Amino acid sequence: MAVRNEHYDTLANYLAALGRALAVEYEAIVKNGLLLQIDAPDLALERHITYKDKPVAAFVAFVEQVVTTINHALSNVPRDRVRLHVCWGNSESPHDCDVPLEDILPALLEANVGGFVLPFANPRHAHDFAVLQKHPLKDDQVLVAGVIDSLTNFVEHPEVVADRIERVATVVGDPSRVLAGTDCGFDTSAGWGRVAEDVVWAKLSSLRDGARLASDRLFSHGR
Repeated sequence: MAVRNEHYDTLANYLAALGRALAVEYEAIVKNGLLLQIDAPDLALERHITYKDKPVAAFVAFVEQVVTTINHALSNVPRDRVRLHVCWGNSESPHDCDVPLEDILPALLEANVGGFVLPFANPRHAHDFAVLQKHPLKDDQVLVAGVIDSLTNFVEHPEVVADRIERVATVVGDPSRVLAGTDCGFDTSAGWGRVAEDVVWAKLSSLRDGARLASDRLFSHGR
């Protein structure tokens, strides 16, 4: 976790306190008409930080504990107003120690949210969308699929973007429940941006154009 526990006697008590504090913010965000996105990279990233020398089962137990806390914090928030973003960190590094999505997805799917924001554009996790066949979303959930890599200055071709969207939509089974997005933010910490500003805009333009192509193909049967 990004903010270490230096006060509470147990992780459970720390998480409970965080949940109570965040519930106030979550409810205020939604009551003001905004869509709430919970940014929780620790639910994947933390595997090769705090839990790097521990069994995968121990990390999955941690994920389950955090998801339970999130659910308590969302008790008064309609699930369709919430998205949960999970990733393996926005760093240009090998990522060969990343926990597979398949190991954590069942725990993530216990989150009482209306959808997930997951990265499928970077080279390490481009294949992960396929595990949604084994562990499908609930019928009322949407998926914001990362189809633009936020760490490189390559501008994805719209056809590449469209292909990625279509593959995800095929697995989800309903293209109306798939939205296109970026893997993560382009400048997670102010001043640390790895992608030139004009390239960022070019990537977003390609995202738009690719989404239009995919929409034309995926929904053409209804015309």
